[in-house]
Amino acid sequence: MVMISSTELRNNMKKAKTEKAVIQRDKNDTPALAKQEDDLPEDFYEGITRDELMKGIEQDLRDMFKQKEAQKNNKDCRE
Repeated sequence: MVMISSTELRNNMKKAKTEKAVIQRDKNDTPALAKQEDDLPEDFYEGITRDELMKGIEQDLRDMFKQKEAQKNNKDCRE
């Protein structure tokens, strides 16, 4: 992490975009950095991929349609 002045930021935006930077507003300004708390659950990054999610959704939809069709067939048999 680099400390840069607001002038440096204005003159070199690429540097600020590629590196983590703290902007110092004036010569006497000493920023205090606080640790950022992560509210994400511990297993957040061990989640499923998009493809796995889509396969699961597709299977759930197929099961729902089969169940609905079975209910329709049972209703027709009772009548």
